[in-house]
Amino acid sequence: MADLTEHPILARVHDDDGSALSKKFGPGLTNYYSGSPLNRVSFLREDHGFLSAAFASADAQFMVLDDFAPLVHDSATIKAVRRDDVLPITGPDPFGSSEKDLVNAFDSTVTKPLIIFLGIWEDTESEFRHRIFRGRPWFAVDITPRGSFADVARTLVDRLTQDGSTFLRATRQNTIHAHFAAMYGQARGIVDWNLRNQFCAGCGCPTMPIYGGYKRVCPPTDRNGTGVAQARKDCPTRNGITNISFPRSDPTMIAAVVSADGKKMLLGRQKRWPPGFYSTLAGFLEPGESVEEGVRREVWEESGVKVGRVVLHSSQPWPYPASLMIGAVASALPDGEDIHLGHDPELEDAKWIPLEEVRQALKRPTRLDTVHTANGTGNKESTLLLPPHTAIANRLIAAICDGYASHE
Repeated sequence: MADLTEHPILARVHDDDGSALSKKFGPGLTNYYSGSPLNRVSFLREDHGFLSAAFASADAQFMVLDDFAPLVHDSATIKAVRRDDVLPITGPDPFGSSEKDLVNAFDSTVTKPLIIFLGIWEDTESEFRHRIFRGRPWFAVDITPRGSFADVARTLVDRLTQDGSTFLRATRQNTIHAHFAAMYGQARGIVDWNLRNQFCAGCGCPTMPIYGGYKRVCPPTDRNGTGVAQARKDCPTRNGITNISFPRSDPTMIAAVVSADGKKMLLGRQKRWPPGFYSTLAGFLEPGESVEEGVRREVWEESGVKVGRVVLHSSQPWPYPASLMIGAVASALPDGEDIHLGHDPELEDAKWIPLEEVRQALKRPTRLDTVHTANGTGNKESTLLLPPHTAIANRLIAAICDGYASHE
């Protein structure tokens, strides 16, 4: 098993491998919500024999979520439960039938809990084996009380917390250990996607999860509470190449912008943020737009600053609900540093801040949950506060302060 003693809110850093890229740019980062210890073995998700055996294994571990809140021992540690703990809601063998049989048995009147296969935590001492893989299978189970299993789910939620464990309810999770945070981000993202895609985009009928929770299909029949499969109306998704929908990630640029002389950094703030809190600029990428073009557009629209060179730095999955933050470092054009907030009203303020002031602010830790729960007062003159280590914005800011964009 991997060492779980490192501080939960610090991004892990890859060892310097001596490569030309490492010599030029330094060690690579694994940002918070990435760096999972699990081997996803995604190609095994369609193997129901494997999923069934993994689910039944004595080594199987289950992360349980109630309205996206994970069951935890404490604020840093996910509590894994055993198969017997979740049987009341999952049943003994939810993967036992073939995918074809599961689709043929579809009944839109029956609510079933989402069961997501996360991967294998490889361990040479584990009893569970499949092909060349040996370790502990991990699943996520959404036990949020819903529909026909609501009463069973409420009882299970109560029972799982009788020993002092609790469901960690927060707008943004930023205290969970980095390994568990990556696993939680995977689970949360897939559960959320399933919940937001319960109806077919082609015909509007209910869909069902397959492939270990990573695909949804529009079945051709529905038992509809009768016990007999009834043909559904024709659906365009069954007349084309595929009738399956897949999870999507929303590409989002986030950029730390440095002045042309390399001595200042552009930071902005939204009105709802706590007093003194500033961050890098970010925004969704649009179809037909490269990351570099997105950075230039978003920075200009939000701040009026014109950006020239853009360099990609690192990325971070952000499961609220499905963003992939693509981090960049950008340089303002010498004649484009004037700030103008009249284009996009998203920012209350933006300003150029000397790097030394930013370095001092990095020494003052900020909890991410305070950013999303506190109400801003519009006081832009308070002590400068920056995003915490768990946010890629912090890593981009730190990179510039550490010389990532220096002229030397």
